[in-house]
Amino acid sequence: MLAEDGHDVTGLKRHPPGDDRKMRYIKADLTNAAELQHINPDFDLAIYILSPDDRGEQSYRNAFAIGVANLLSAFSARDSKTRFIFVSSTSVYGQTQGEWVDEHSATAPKNITGQIILRAEQSFLAQGNGNCIIRFSGIYGRDRSRLVDAVARGGAVQYAPPYYTNRIHRDDCVAVLRFIAGRMIHGAEVAPVYLASDDDPATKWEVYSYIADRLGVEGPEKEVLPAGSDQNKRCSNRALRQLGYRFIYKSYREGYDFVGRGG
Repeated sequence: MLAEDGHDVTGLKRHPPGDDRKMRYIKADLTNAAELQHINPDFDLAIYILSPDDRGEQSYRNAFAIGVANLLSAFSARDSKTRFIFVSSTSVYGQTQGEWVDEHSATAPKNITGQIILRAEQSFLAQGNGNCIIRFSGIYGRDRSRLVDAVARGGAVQYAPPYYTNRIHRDDCVAVLRFIAGRMIHGAEVAPVYLASDDDPATKWEVYSYIADRLGVEGPEKEVLPAGSDQNKRCSNRALRQLGYRFIYKSYREGYDFVGRGG
């Protein structure tokens, strides 16, 4: 999309694709500092968007500790003025009782992977170049069928106390990045942090029931847990909407419209 907008785009990957007419690639491994020494950091904007190899602690450290430190060090050593967008996660929050969270809410993740990502955020913000952090909630789309498969298998789903879910369609992920990148490239103001999640942090029960109806299968069994059980959190996207972004998929209803009767 950035190339279609007229920007000159370069990607950095360990294993670049063989043929991509829209952008060129640098072959490098971010965990190897030596491989970054020959990069010319003359970019207006860099988007740091990595997925760990797996859910293990070391994979997270490779992507969000070692990789971040090596890249920022390589750019700083050359006195680069490049600004960064860091693709983060709502896992940096630690709230579990259905609280609403936004960009100003406390970040105190209980698990080590969330703590690693939070420290990566702090590294980008400490650089002082006007960098931007975008915290995405759970990403879904036509090519991510884990939830639909779970509904089809059936079983019990937490009904009480309500367990809130937060999601963003993959098309909105790309569009949010395009929106923020466009503002930064053209000098428009952006805040240091944005939370990117759709308009409806619905309960797990509501989402499963809706998908079951779309599939034409029996809805989930009600699971009732003791008071005080984990209810997750509810993510507010108010700041992003106030900036002018309009969601393509405002809720799970639009996002899962392709399921069953929707095609």
